[in-house]
Amino acid sequence: MSIGHVSPIRTYILIWAALMLGTIITVAASMVDFPGPLNAVVALAIATVKATLVVLFFMHVKYISYKVNIIVIVSAVFWLFLLLGMVSIDYVGRAFS
Repeated sequence: MSIGHVSPIRTYILIWAALMLGTIITVAASMVDFPGPLNAVVALAIATVKATLVVLFFMHVKYISYKVNIIVIVSAVFWLFLLLGMVSIDYVGRAFS
């Protein structure tokens, strides 16, 4: 029986430290008033980086080699952007009516 990929503890500690640093940056950014809609952009950028770290390392997506899994992940991200795009179109369209 194969146990598959095993990451060293150091990797998890570094990713945990990066996530904690990201949390500190999130709190610091929430106390700064950026001009215009940049508050949301900065918050979403930080959250995207943190979510990417979680998915890649804690969910072991970085180490998969099955093409089916990669297709599922890419299609899920595509579906997310498609739905966000449709919501954005609706939101912008309501401003003009």
